[in-house]
Amino acid sequence: MQGDENKALVRRFIAEIFEHGRPESVDELCADDFIGHTWGNADKEGLKAAMERVAQGLADAKFVIEDEIGEGERVAIRLTASARHVGEFMGMPASGRSYEIGEIHIFRVRDGKVSEHWHQFDTASLMKQLSGK
Repeated sequence: MQGDENKALVRRFIAEIFEHGRPESVDELCADDFIGHTWGNADKEGLKAAMERVAQGLADAKFVIEDEIGEGERVAIRLTASARHVGEFMGMPASGRSYEIGEIHIFRVRDGKVSEHWHQFDTASLMKQLSGK
């Protein structure tokens, strides 16, 4: 059952933290020694800061899980992410454009909490869609 429980935790992480931007969920869902490798080995406070930056730049975020694989402590997710560009994001001023990109996320779950997270996405496609070029 550990694999199913871990996948459920990761689905909740994606919904509450990424899609709905609830910083209070970070403390509930992440281990005290959480490391977000995508954000320069960010801890929980670093994840909250990244969430704030994203919330200032993007609105109407949606994350559709296409595939999930869970084995032991690891859960891998392939998803489609979309949002609308409403404020400065990744150094680019608001364009009002929407984007849709594929993403891969790998999570490590320990003792019922997310302890590590890796995230890869097509930055070039994202920037092209936001800039309209």
